[in-house]
Amino acid sequence: MTTPVVDLFASALCFHPEGEVRAAERQMTNDGSGAWQIATFHVETDADVHADYWEMHPAAEEAVCCLAGGIRVHFRPDEPGGAEDMVRLRAGNAVIVPRGRWHRLELEAPSDLMSITLRNGTRLEKRTGTP
Repeated sequence: MTTPVVDLFASALCFHPEGEVRAAERQMTNDGSGAWQIATFHVETDADVHADYWEMHPAAEEAVCCLAGGIRVHFRPDEPGGAEDMVRLRAGNAVIVPRGRWHRLELEAPSDLMSITLRNGTRLEKRTGTP
């Protein structure tokens, strides 16, 4: 039997509730299988992390991990007109985004990122006041 090598920058790893792990195409939402997705990205610009969109995962928390480079994770205010919260991540840092919390990323430098979450129902919403 040949054990395949998975390119983490080309595929996601999906961890299924019954214990199976499969390499699969990275997706913003999944098929409702209950699989957690680990996805790794090399990003060069804010467009690569859809910085002009808020993102929210209603089914689970998300670990956003900075493996190399640097990013800022912004959290949308809970109240209209409130200030955004921001967390700065350097290489080797991670932040846990609470379930249902709207967030977005901005780059400080080209970076390698890893996202770990259950993507069921993931939503994107265009930031107001952005082109």
